[in-house]
Amino acid sequence: MRVPSTGKECPYFYGDYHRGKQHEECRLIGKSNPPWEIKHCKTCPVPEIVRANTCPNMILSGEIKRGFLGIGQKVKITAYCTKVHEIVANPYVGCSECHPILDQFKESK
Repeated sequence: MRVPSTGKECPYFYGDYHRGKQHEECRLIGKSNPPWEIKHCKTCPVPEIVRANTCPNMILSGEIKRGFLGIGQKVKITAYCTKVHEIVANPYVGCSECHPILDQFKESK
């Protein structure tokens, strides 16, 4: 669904505006402390990650982290590969098992 404040397409954003309702939620973050707000979508990396890597084996999870001394908040995303059962270091690229072409390109340099 398209996020109204950013205009980006995000598979985890849900908005219900039918008959005057104004219900918005992030189904990736869910209930968290601090609670999710629409302002977090402006700096969330999920739309770019989904656009860069469409691997069906990668599962994203997210949480809201407070900044230094509790000032500011940002969305922290972690990725997990269900094929090799390990955490993905760079979710924009994916793991080396699902995307071996990228490793071959690195070795040729």
